[in-house]
Amino acid sequence: MKKQAYLVMADGSIYEGFSFGGDADTFGEVVFNTSMIGYQEMLTDPSYAGADSCPNLPAHRQLRY
Repeated sequence: MKKQAYLVMADGSIYEGFSFGGDADTFGEVVFNTSMIGYQEMLTDPSYAGADSCPNLPAHRQLRY
């Protein structure tokens, strides 16, 4: 089930999206991870404790049409 979520930045900008996991209000540092594999490790790595993780796929090349 998708849960509506909002990411509110320090400058006041707001981003809408969906969350998974616990159902609670939280705050923390937003960190981005551009690894191609290892999402499970990112979610369980103690160095990410207290951080809001945002996995991304890296752009390896630019496509031109």
